[in-house]
Amino acid sequence: MQYDNKPIYKQIAEYLYELILNGEWPDGERIPSIRDMAVQMEVNPNTMTRTYGLLQEQGIIYNRRGIGYFTIMDAREKTSSLKKAEFIHNELPEIFKKMDNLGMDTDEILALYDKYKN
Repeated sequence: MQYDNKPIYKQIAEYLYELILNGEWPDGERIPSIRDMAVQMEVNPNTMTRTYGLLQEQGIIYNRRGIGYFTIMDAREKTSSLKKAEFIHNELPEIFKKMDNLGMDTDEILALYDKYKN
């Protein structure tokens, strides 16, 4: 996955989305503190504060004052919906454009996808 053109806090958010989607951060569970994640990611705690703030604004995590941060009960589903919408609006049009430029059709893409899945 390519994160190059995004600010660091958004690159980290992409990584955290993956942790949620692959179940490493289960729904409704406590997640590492900002300080612990800053050390793990080797970034300034202010950067992690921005990252957690973004996920909080998106309704994926929440803070229980004095206890820590938690994923919401349907964090995986909410993250999946968010990332799916982003893919459809931002990445898919570019893929369609490349397909047209290369003379590829959906049958060819489906065959490649089937091969990938197996």
